[in-house]
Amino acid sequence: MSSFIPLVSGANEALVPALNRIGPVILSSQSSGPLATPDHAYLLVESRDAVDLSALINWLDAGVEKLILPLASFADAIGSIPAERLVLLLDVANVSAVSDKVRNGVSGVLLKTPSLDLDFISSISKFFTGSSIHVLSTSNEPPTVANVRQLRGIGATLVIPEAQLTLESSSSTQINVADAYLAPVISDRPDGLFPTIVSSQTGHSLGLVYSSKESVKESITTGRGVYQSRKHGLWRKGETSGATQEIINIRLDCDSDSLEFRVVQHGAGFCHLNRQSCFDAASGLPALEKTLASRLESAPEGSYTRRLFNDADLLRSKIMEEADELCRAETREEVAFEAADLLLLCSHQSLDLKAKRISRRPGNAKPRWTQKQEVAPPPAPKLDGPIKMNTYDLTQASPEERAQLLRRPVLKSDEMIGKVKPIVDEVRKRGDTALLEFTAKFDRAQLSSTVMFPPYAPETMQLPEEIKSAIDVAYSNIHKFHAAQTSDSTLVVETMPGVVCSRFARPIARVGLYVPGGTAILPSTALMLGIPAQVAGCKQIVLATPPRKDGSISPEVMYVAHLVGASAILKAGGAQAVAAMAYGTETVPKVDKIFGPGNQWVTAAKMLVQNDTDALVSIDMPAGPSEVLVIADYTANPAFVAADLLSQAEHGVDSQVVLVAVDLKADHLAAIEEEVEKQALALERVDIIRQSIPKSNIVKVATVEEAVDFSNDYAPEHLILHLEQAKEQLPRIENAGSVFVGAYTPESCGDYASGTNHTLPTNGYARQFSGVNTLSFQKHITSQEISAPGLGNVGPVVVTLADCEGLQAHANAVRVRLATLQK
Repeated sequence: MSSFIPLVSGANEALVPALNRIGPVILSSQSSGPLATPDHAYLLVESRDAVDLSALINWLDAGVEKLILPLASFADAIGSIPAERLVLLLDVANVSAVSDKVRNGVSGVLLKTPSLDLDFISSISKFFTGSSIHVLSTSNEPPTVANVRQLRGIGATLVIPEAQLTLESSSSTQINVADAYLAPVISDRPDGLFPTIVSSQTGHSLGLVYSSKESVKESITTGRGVYQSRKHGLWRKGETSGATQEIINIRLDCDSDSLEFRVVQHGAGFCHLNRQSCFDAASGLPALEKTLASRLESAPEGSYTRRLFNDADLLRSKIMEEADELCRAETREEVAFEAADLLLLCSHQSLDLKAKRISRRPGNAKPRWTQKQEVAPPPAPKLDGPIKMNTYDLTQASPEERAQLLRRPVLKSDEMIGKVKPIVDEVRKRGDTALLEFTAKFDRAQLSSTVMFPPYAPETMQLPEEIKSAIDVAYSNIHKFHAAQTSDSTLVVETMPGVVCSRFARPIARVGLYVPGGTAILPSTALMLGIPAQVAGCKQIVLATPPRKDGSISPEVMYVAHLVGASAILKAGGAQAVAAMAYGTETVPKVDKIFGPGNQWVTAAKMLVQNDTDALVSIDMPAGPSEVLVIADYTANPAFVAADLLSQAEHGVDSQVVLVAVDLKADHLAAIEEEVEKQALALERVDIIRQSIPKSNIVKVATVEEAVDFSNDYAPEHLILHLEQAKEQLPRIENAGSVFVGAYTPESCGDYASGTNHTLPTNGYARQFSGVNTLSFQKHITSQEISAPGLGNVGPVVVTLADCEGLQAHANAVRVRLATLQK
C-alpha cells in the first residue's frame, strides 16, 4: 500500500516524474498527455455519461492498472472487466445507492468527501470488506502529514491532487511529496534510519543500505539512487565510481518500517567488489537481462547484435527461427537451451504488459499452423557446382580489408559456455548417473559403465597387420622426438657467491586426454597426446573418447591406449567427458590437466572448467577448427598445393584453408584451383569440402616477404612452405603451430608419423601458445640454497627492497640471520 496516491493533471512537468517513482498515480481521462505512458497508473473516468466498454478495455490492454469509474458507468463494466481492475468513484451522498452487485464487482473505492472524518471512512471500509479505500478530500486546504498517517492507520490511502503537492518545502498551500510519502514510515533504530533493500527492475536484490528522510527526498526529486551512510552522511551512489542508479520506484513494506528501491544499475554493479549484487552474481532472467544490456551497449555499428536490435525484420526472422528450434526440442535439456536462446530475443517488459491485457483472442492457431507441419530438415549442402575458394589481392587491399582476411569465423564462446554449463554442472553433481544419461543422449550408446581399466582385452584391439604396423612405426617416431624433449637434468646456477638457484622438472601426476570421435576415427590424436604423457612420466593417464553406438571403442584407439599405458579409458565424449575428468566421478579418476582437440562443445567445456577453482584443473590451450596456410611461389606443384589444402578442408565444414600466392601467374593459379576441384570430387568427404572450401581464401601477394608477414599475422595452426628457398625462410617464421618445409613435406606426415605433435594452437593462438610437447606434461620447480656467506652477500639487498615495499616481516627474516653472522 502506498503512503498516498497523487491525482495527476500533467500541469507540472517536473513533478510528474517524481510522483511516478513512489507508486501509482491517478490520471484523468480528460488529460490526454499522461495517457501516452499509462503503465502502473489508475485512470479516473469522471464522465457520468455511458462509457464505451471497448474503450475501457483498450485502456486496460494499454497498461492501465485500474479503472476508476463513477457509479453510473458500472452497469456494463461489471462482469466484463475483472473486479481487481475496477475501482468505484463514490460521492459521500451516494453510498446508500451502492448495490451488492457493485460492491462485489470492485476491488477498491475512491471516496470523495469534504472532510477527513475517520469514523465515517472506517464505516465505509467495513461496508466494502476486502476492498482498498482511497480518500479524496474536496477541500481546498492541503492535507497534513498527520492526515496521511491517520488514514494509513485505519487502512485507507489519501489521494492528493497535483496542485497540492510540491518538491519544495511544505507550505500553507502545498505539502512536500517526500514528507507525505514518509509520513507513516517509522524507524526502530536509534539513528532514525530506515533499512532499504536495493533491487534491480526485475526484483533481484542488489544490496542492503540505509535511508534517511533527506536521502529519500533527494532520490524522489532527482531520480538517482541516494542513501544515508552511517559514517559519511548522504551517499549519492556512483558519484565517484560512476556506478550510478536510476530510480524506477520506491516502495514501503507492509509494516512501514523499511523501503525498497527498484533501480536501473549502471556501471560495474552495485557491490563495491564490482559485482552486480552484494548477494553474489545474478542468475536466471536478471542475468540474461544484464547480458542483453551489456551486449547492446558494447555492440559496434554494423555488428550482428546492433542489427538485431535495430532491424525489425532480422529480429522477427531470428525469433521465428529460435521458436521453431524450441518446438523441435525433445529432451528437457534441449528445451532449456532453446528456450534460453528465444528469451535472449524477447524483453521482459513486454511480458509485464502482456499480463495486464484483459481482452482475449479466441485461442485458435493461425491458419498456416493448423495443418500438420512436416518437420523441414536443415538445408542440405549444395552437392553440385564448382568447388572454388575466394580470391583477394593483398597489394590492393585496404588496412581494414587486410584485417578482415586475418579473421576467423566468430566463435561464440560465451554462448557455448552458457550451453555446456548445465551439462558440466549435472556431471559434477550427479557423477556417473549423469554421465551415463548424457552418453545415451549425445553418443547414442546405452552403457552400464563408462570406464575401462587395464589390462585391456586383446579382442578389443584386433587390427589388420598393416594398420598395427603403421601405428607401431608412428609410435616409434613420435616417441623418439618427444623423448628428446625431456629435461631430466637439474639446472643449477650460482647467481652470486654462496647463492645457488636450481630448477628441476616433475611430471603432472594425472592427465586427461580427449580423443575426438565425431566424423573420423583419430588414433593419431591418441598417439600425439599419449606418448608425451608417457615420456614425461605421468602417473595416471585417462583417455576419453566417444563410444560407438554399440558401446565399444575403435580397436585403433584401444591399441594406442595399450601402447601409451593408459590407466583408464572413459567411453564418453563432449562436455560430459571433460566434466567427468575435471571433477571426477564415482568411477572416473579426477585429473590435473586436460589435453586434446574437440568441437565447440568440448572447447567451451575446457574453458569453463579451467576457470573453476573447485575443479583445480588446467588445459593445454584454447582450440578451434583445423586450419592450414600454404605459401606457394612459381616452383609450387599445383597438385601438391591442392592436396595440402584439401587435407585440412576435409576435417570439418568450419575448417580454415588459406593459400598465399606469391606472384603467381594467372594460369598457375588456375591450375591449382582446377586440382582442388578435381581431387575433391574423388574424395569420400567431398560434401564436407563443398562447405569448407567456399569459406576459404586465396590471398595474392607480390613477394615472399609479404607472404611471411601475412602468415605471421595470421598465426596458422599448420604452415606449409612451397617455396624455392623454403628452408631459408624458417628464421623469419614467428607465429605458427608447426611448419612443413618444402614440396615433399606434406602436413599429413606431421599429423601421423614424422614425429612432431599435431595437437596445435588454432584461431590465431599460435601467437602465444606452443603445440603439445613433452614439457606440456611437466611442471618445473625452482629451489635455492644459500650459505651463510651467501646470505651476507644477498641479504642486505633483500632488506633494502623489503623495507622499500613496507614489508617489515620480510626484512626481519633476513635481519635476524644477519645479526647472528655479526656476532
